[in-house]
Amino acid sequence: MPLVGGDFLYLAMLMDRYSRLIVGWDLQDHMRETLVLAALRAAIHFRQPQPGLVHHTDRGGQYAGAQYRHVLARARMLQSMSRADDCYDNAFMESCLGTLKTELEMKPYPNARVARKDIPAYIRYYNTRRRHSALNYKTPEEMERGAR
Repeated sequence: MPLVGGDFLYLAMLMDRYSRLIVGWDLQDHMRETLVLAALRAAIHFRQPQPGLVHHTDRGGQYAGAQYRHVLARARMLQSMSRADDCYDNAFMESCLGTLKTELEMKPYPNARVARKDIPAYIRYYNTRRRHSALNYKTPEEMERGAR
């Protein structure tokens, strides 16, 4: 997320591929491993996944870090990573991020405080109100309820 003055905030999100529900996310002023770890821990806390869940990411170094792999192992999740230079392997998340940028008409935020207010509001909207053609025009939350 660009900020006026040239700084950035970085968004890490984890999505349930079936329902497209954003299950974990974090927004920080850096792209280090702690950014994606916070999103992963939020997702694990929210979902309490069963052992054997396949967790897919791109090949970013943050996802290959020792701490990240340790948390995955402790949760007994299987790690899957995209092939090198193949954006289509992570197409669901790439599409979600593209939608976010388009729908928020991504312009530099005046400051981090405004971005930290706007992004959570958008994620709530995305999960609870945004209908997806690929989900038969249901919201991610409606898909979740139907799957139970």
